[in-house]
Amino acid sequence: MSSSVDAAQFRELCGRFATGVVVVTTVGVDEAPTGMTANSFTSVSLEPPLVSINVEHAAEFHAAIATAPRFAINVLGTDQETLSRRFAGLGNDRFAGIGYRKTERGVIALTGAIAVLECEVVQRVPVGDHTIVVGRVVAGEVHDGRPLLYFRGGYHTLS
Repeated sequence: MSSSVDAAQFRELCGRFATGVVVVTTVGVDEAPTGMTANSFTSVSLEPPLVSINVEHAAEFHAAIATAPRFAINVLGTDQETLSRRFAGLGNDRFAGIGYRKTERGVIALTGAIAVLECEVVQRVPVGDHTIVVGRVVAGEVHDGRPLLYFRGGYHTLS
């Protein structure tokens, strides 16, 4: 009994799973900061501390993450929906007018993130129309705040 789920149905099915929202950042080949909004972030292992992200091959960010040795996961707070939308968009200078800094390890940390995980790439695995990027967490910081959530195609907060 073989059946197939089309892209629209698959999106609707997965949309029933609430996720946090992160902005993945790195430095591109031109040394300029670059980033994208993602909800496909997960912890993979405690020993060693590993996380993964999934980046669509067609995404602008893919070229940068395909060669970057490091990246950061910036976990967004409830007051950062506008930032999430900015990094989900196309073509504009996403970093213009926002607060960020380059850490001593050379990754981009966004001001106001409730957590920043600094990662070194350990593996890239092309799967379907995405690349799974596995990173070892080498440093991080946490800040007070409530997480921004994504569910059924929209942003939400904890009540």
